[in-house]
Amino acid sequence: MAKFYTEITPALQEFIAEQKMFFTASAASTGRINLSPKGMDSFRCLDACTVAYLDLTGSGNETAAHLRADGRMTIMFCAFEGNPRILRLYGQGERIPLNSEKGRELHRVFPSILGERQIILLHVESVQTSCGFAVPRYEFKEQRDMLVGWAEKQGDEGLKDYRRTKNTLSIDGLPTGLEE
Repeated sequence: MAKFYTEITPALQEFIAEQKMFFTASAASTGRINLSPKGMDSFRCLDACTVAYLDLTGSGNETAAHLRADGRMTIMFCAFEGNPRILRLYGQGERIPLNSEKGRELHRVFPSILGERQIILLHVESVQTSCGFAVPRYEFKEQRDMLVGWAEKQGDEGLKDYRRTKNTLSIDGLPTGLEE
């Protein structure tokens, strides 16, 4: 059954560290709700009430636009192996530019991944676990490297051009704050 916590306990931090993927959900007061899967060793628990992930260049930049417009965000983990569990982190998110002082400081906790775009920080206000009894079991094979290969082909200037044309506005026309 569902249980709420005021912070991410050490046991829940351990559960998070074992997961190979997570999902982010965000929305502005109007427009589409965004739900995105993430992976590639890009998530970190910074403390019991703060988490972050290294956001990679993608076809859109909805989370950044939604955080700028509203700030609300949910991050969800599901156990696809082992004991069933779903974990949701609710809070206020913040987009951190990589070239900012805070971005450079936070980047130290992540591996360098070609195509990295920004850091998304979540100030956790509430934590919820639930059973996950209906979540299917899957066996992890490996992380995909297609995004890194694509970023490598683009090169630094190609990535900047791509972000400038594809990542400065959300699909609903909201600014993302990405100024490349």
